[in-house]
Amino acid sequence: MTIEKLQFALPAVFTIGPDNNIEALKKYALLLSGEADASAGKPATKRTEGNHVQDIVKGIIEGETRVIVSSMTMEEIFKERQVFKQHVIDNVQNELDQFGLRMQVTPPYNANVKELQDAPGSEYFSYLSRKAHEGALNQAKIDVAEARMRGEIGEAEKRGKTKQEISKIDAETAVLETKRRSEKAQADAQLTNRQTELDMDIRLKKIAAQRQSEMKDAELQKQVETKRAETELERLRATQVTKSKVAKESAQQDADASFYSETKDADAKLYKNKMEADAQFYRETKAAEAAFVAKKKEAEGMVEMAKAYGEMANAFGGPQGLLQYMMIQNNTYVKLANANAGAIHGMEPKITVWNTGAGDGSQDTTAPIRNIMQSLPPLFSTIHEQTGIAPPNWLVQMPNQQQQAASNGAPNNVKTKPQPAN
Repeated sequence: MTIEKLQFALPAVFTIGPDNNIEALKKYALLLSGEADASAGKPATKRTEGNHVQDIVKGIIEGETRVIVSSMTMEEIFKERQVFKQHVIDNVQNELDQFGLRMQVTPPYNANVKELQDAPGSEYFSYLSRKAHEGALNQAKIDVAEARMRGEIGEAEKRGKTKQEISKIDAETAVLETKRRSEKAQADAQLTNRQTELDMDIRLKKIAAQRQSEMKDAELQKQVETKRAETELERLRATQVTKSKVAKESAQQDADASFYSETKDADAKLYKNKMEADAQFYRETKAAEAAFVAKKKEAEGMVEMAKAYGEMANAFGGPQGLLQYMMIQNNTYVKLANANAGAIHGMEPKITVWNTGAGDGSQDTTAPIRNIMQSLPPLFSTIHEQTGIAPPNWLVQMPNQQQQAASNGAPNNVKTKPQPAN
């Protein structure tokens, strides 16, 4: 009975015999004589008509099998059949060792556990077999359906991949064709541009070559147009209808001539501007190169000159000695003297010396006032001579006595002419 309280029949065949050693054979002999239990302290077992050895071995096998089965589930017995068989063999062998017997799994001894069977009154294995059969059948149907599904899916995938590869090849072909068309279009565009440039050059050269003939042709055309205009004028005077028609044709011809002339002038100006721009660019490029070379040479000369000045400064005892030498070499002192002389050359300074009186005025109470009044006229005279500012009239118009007093202290003007510096 299993751990789930399920009963079942376990057919098994065990081949057991004495072990091949002295000690085991002694135990086996005692077992055959019925004195094995007496040696173990138990009362001796009397021999019966049946084989008591088989009863002992059968009891051991059944007991150990029940112990193992009671600790396992039916599912474990089914899944671990070999483990279950080995447990039974090991446990039975442990019990058989005390009797000198051995269970052999090789000939001439054998141990075999058959298929499990239902006990009387139980149909567990029958229902389990039906369940397994139905499960296998259903699983077979599922496997067939899955195989059919995988086949159909695989076929569909192959068809899809085939279409995808065909579409991919078509797309790549279309891309290559488009790329080739694009390259051809680019080549055609480059050829057209080159042809256009060549045609433009040819037309410009033709225009330059035919300019004189066109000018002559224009003069002749002008004469022809003048005569034609005179003729048309006469015809316009003859009839009004003809006048309108002639006016229209004349306007059309004038417009065509003007358009032609303006087109030619524009082409000529374009060519001229292009030539002038190229020439200007060439001149500016050469001028820039020349200026660059000149500046480079000038810089190199300055570097060499600086080196020479450095050596001269060392020779003259320092920068101050070099500076004095350079000023003497370039006549700097003479130039400074001439510049100073030229700065004061032509100057005529006016020097005025005047006296306000030297008498002793300690006994004259009006002396301070008289001295002040005596100093005003020469002061005004000097200011007027040197600045051109004249005093107001009311200040210079004095009574006769004051004028006489002022005349007594008139200043003595001394004018000197500066000598030019040598």
